Amino acid sequence: MLYKKNDREVDNIMKNENKITPVNIPVEKLHPFEGHPYKVLDNDEMNMLITSIQKQGIMTPLIVRPIENTDEYEVISGHRRLHAAEKAGINEVPALIYALDRNAATIAVVDSNLHREHILPSEKAFAYKLKMESLKHQGLALSQVATKSDTAAEIGKQLNESRDQVFRYIRLTNLIPEILQYVDDGKIALTPAVELSYLTEPEQQDLFQTMESEDCTPSLSQAQKMKKLSQDGLLDIDKTFAMLTQPKANQAEKLKIPVERVRSFFPKDYTTAQIEDSIVKMCEERYLQKKQQNRNERGR
Repeated sequence: MLYKKNDREVDNIMKNENKITPVNIPVEKLHPFEGHPYKVLDNDEMNMLITSIQKQGIMTPLIVRPIENTDEYEVISGHRRLHAAEKAGINEVPALIYALDRNAATIAVVDSNLHREHILPSEKAFAYKLKMESLKHQGLALSQVATKSDTAAEIGKQLNESRDQVFRYIRLTNLIPEILQYVDDGKIALTPAVELSYLTEPEQQDLFQTMESEDCTPSLSQAQKMKKLSQDGLLDIDKTFAMLTQPKANQAEKLKIPVERVRSFFPKDYTTAQIEDSIVKMCEERYLQKKQQNRNERGR
């Protein structure tokens, strides 16, 4: 078994919150957990949360840990609630205080968010990596004979992911932020993204510049070829450009609309993929309305 005392301790935080009485803590004494992998976005969901807190207050207490040698706290669970409370002008928030060491707290931060309905690939990637590192450094949580593969398998078991899938997500942390954003936006799938993660940072910068200038992304086979060229020390911007501008097999003709032309018509947090889906849906609805209108006119 990989998990011993601290695994049960972390689980108990989530299962037995009612055994500790919440206390009100000034928001200025609460700090985001250092290095936590989850994004707190000012989007429509955040606006709804702010409105809810303004009307009803914070219904679910935050979970926090004391920061050593201070009277302040790190947030383990509730970063979005804390941000919403600050936006709503609330000065104190209810919180449950648990005296966890850094490694146990890190595992709790990761586990308390990974089962959210909407979680980005980048969030998964850094969460898995953070938990892997914490378990590696936590003497009570890892047996002396446990390997990185064992740890990945145990993490995957908890989250219904295979060991290999855990490793694939962790590979994404080697991507530069600009390309990782493409993955979050749904423009690059996980498998080709993993292949691209083996490129050096300068090679990834060349790739990103080409994707931006040519409005294209690499296929899986192209990503695999880039990885091989990189490993052989033969990948440069000219090869990247030539590869990405080749027509892909069975590639259908595309209608290209600069996103700047339509961005103002959609919520600020919409990805380009969501904008594209919305435009197609509106076209479909308009087509059906026009079709029904023609039927009505013929029936007169």
